[in-house]
Amino acid sequence: MVKEITSSEDIQLMVNEFYGKIREDELLGPIFNNVIKDNWDTHLEKMYGFWETIVFNVRQYTGSPFQKHIPLPIEGKHFQHWLALFHATIDEHFVGKNAEEIKKRSTQMGMMFEHKLKHIKGSD
Repeated sequence: MVKEITSSEDIQLMVNEFYGKIREDELLGPIFNNVIKDNWDTHLEKMYGFWETIVFNVRQYTGSPFQKHIPLPIEGKHFQHWLALFHATIDEHFVGKNAEEIKKRSTQMGMMFEHKLKHIKGSD
């Protein structure tokens, strides 16, 4: 059953379902699992706060997410795949204004991260 994103529990469901897929994914799983190792609970908590900050405009997350991505072995295909999985996860569980806002904001962030990483790493 799909529903609106209206609560912290909805954000947690979205994040848990998505990162459950990531951990098993052939392309992204090795990258995430290598970096996060045994700290998945900590990472998930940060992601709950990150998305609550964006969706509900509450200060649950502070930091600079881009900085953590600089050393990762990622490029365009990784961002595209991440977005496809993320949007599919949202569509499986949610509809409405907040779901659409999350998809819009994640697309914008993905494009910005990809562009900045290309510039930093000196690739076209």
